[in-house]
Amino acid sequence: MEGGKGLRAAPFPPLHTFEPLRRTALNRIFAAFYTCAIIVLLYRHAQALLNYSTTSLLYFSINFSLLISDLVLAFMWAAAQAYRVRPIRRKEFPENLKRVIKEEDYPGLDVFICTADPFKEPPMNVVNTALSLMAYDYPPEKISVYVSDDGGSALTLFAFTEAAKFASYWLPFCREQNIMERSPEVYFASNNLSWSPEFEKIKMMYENMKAKVEHVVDKGEISDEYIIDNPHREAFKKWTKDFTRTDHPAVIQVILDRSEDKDVSGNYLPNLIYVSREKSKTSPHHFKAGALNALGPNYVGSGCFFQRRVFFGGPSEMVPPEFDELNSNNVVDKPIKSEEILEFAHHVAGCNYENQTKWGYLNGFRYGSLVEDYYTGFRLQCEGWKSLFCNPKRAAFLGDNPITIIDLLGQCKRWCIGLLEVAFSSKYNTLIYGSRSMGIFMGLAYSHYAFWPLWCIPVIHYSFLPQLALLNKVSILPKTSEPWFFLYVFLFLGAYGQDCLDFVLDGGSIKRWWNAQRMWMIRGLTCYVFGSVEYLLKSLGISTHGFTLTSKVQDDEQSKRYWQGTFEFGVPSPLFVPLTMAAIINLFSFLYGLKEFLVGSNMDGGLFLPMVLSGLIVLNCLPIYGAIALRNDKGKMPTQVTVIATFLSAALSSFAYLIFNQ
Repeated sequence: MEGGKGLRAAPFPPLHTFEPLRRTALNRIFAAFYTCAIIVLLYRHAQALLNYSTTSLLYFSINFSLLISDLVLAFMWAAAQAYRVRPIRRKEFPENLKRVIKEEDYPGLDVFICTADPFKEPPMNVVNTALSLMAYDYPPEKISVYVSDDGGSALTLFAFTEAAKFASYWLPFCREQNIMERSPEVYFASNNLSWSPEFEKIKMMYENMKAKVEHVVDKGEISDEYIIDNPHREAFKKWTKDFTRTDHPAVIQVILDRSEDKDVSGNYLPNLIYVSREKSKTSPHHFKAGALNALGPNYVGSGCFFQRRVFFGGPSEMVPPEFDELNSNNVVDKPIKSEEILEFAHHVAGCNYENQTKWGYLNGFRYGSLVEDYYTGFRLQCEGWKSLFCNPKRAAFLGDNPITIIDLLGQCKRWCIGLLEVAFSSKYNTLIYGSRSMGIFMGLAYSHYAFWPLWCIPVIHYSFLPQLALLNKVSILPKTSEPWFFLYVFLFLGAYGQDCLDFVLDGGSIKRWWNAQRMWMIRGLTCYVFGSVEYLLKSLGISTHGFTLTSKVQDDEQSKRYWQGTFEFGVPSPLFVPLTMAAIINLFSFLYGLKEFLVGSNMDGGLFLPMVLSGLIVLNCLPIYGAIALRNDKGKMPTQVTVIATFLSAALSSFAYLIFNQ
């Protein structure tokens, strides 16, 4: 057309779209009914407390404790509704990226991998993570992979120097064969592989590298024979045996330089840089958050990417760093191995660099909580930054998790302490500050996680109090003939039913949901309790145990039991004592209630609900009974724990008998 009249520019194809889920309306209707039921329940508790003059102090205490428990349950349920008010499903179109932006204009991608102990986090696991990242379907000249080793271990550095050699073969292999699983360990373990000479060659190279690295780690030192042809041998010679102690200097090694190093097909390799920041007993190092701030690149940790600018203040007001070189817009125009760049990198990785600066408070990852990812994300959202959640059918990230129950609970206990540090922060409280900054629903969403440890209050109450009352034929829950009975049934089935429905509709199974709620109960009796107590002691200035790294090491027997779905106990930990006590008391309570029911006793006296509750907890505790009495492997419940828990259960039951029958 003349002059271009009537022509419209073709819109760019979308990179993602979303649509509201059809269950939104049902969620809101159910929330309204459930809220009314909660109000009625609280009215019942208030009525019972107001009748204190006609009841004993014992029943007042029982009703007050049930009120507190139900208030916590009500708050946690209300906070969870923030996720159900307007649920959406997003669909991603990564194939459209090249139609939206030219490949040469792709943004640079800095990937950060944290590790701290080669004996708890095997270097080959970390190496596989790095190799899969370096093999991204992304221009390699745009990728930089940083390995942060807070353990300062020569073993980890050695593993990555070996991985760099293998990468020069692995990356071309992935491109030529169009490999989807780009972690070598995952790829070679797959059953859907076709044999070829190239496949056999690359697999042999990987197995040799793996054997070499694991031999060095098992030995605990690096022999000269392994570093004769290693380009970083001078760095290893300077490394002393006691380098992993609390005090050590910063070490930065450029293992691969994308401006120099090429793979066997002639293409440049991504940057691969090893960083171990300076450590000193006299300077706080802020754990993982400090390690992340030692670089200020984009962060890939909990399955997310950050734009670099978010670490320098809100969208409308930038908080500049101390040096222009650290500015989010700064472009480095010098070689990465230049003396000037490396000298500045060592300075930033030093212990004293952050002193009297804004890092960790207004810039970078935020200090003040052991859950630095959660706390930083919360603060960034409060500053005005927006996030976008993508959940493609093929998982974008796969994480490592502990396979023993003690490691899992230890990790969760650490999270509990960090979450409570955020929840009860005087300035950045999720409920008040968060709701004011982001709106009530986002504030509730963050609060649901921040107050996680408080689950221990209702879990402990409902795992012991009704059961001890049942053993003494005392009614503290409604009779089956009372209208309140149906209220309790609705509240219980409603909460569990909605949770199960959400789980199944999102692709889970009934079995996985049952295991998830079983783990919720276990955490409520263990790490939530101990984490809350440790946070309280820490708040009072009483010293507690320091940071403990979660072990990712797996031996063959543990792995076998893990994949069979068998709980791994094995360690005589105090964490297992309240869990075993709950298993014992609920078993006796259920058997006693069942006996009373079978002999024809009147179960309408308020004892039916406690018996059903005991039965459900017994079902959840089946793996614990097996670990106590039926197993002989190393993962069984330690005898020491069983004996202590039995003694304490007997003492608690005797005390309850005296109280209820006074």
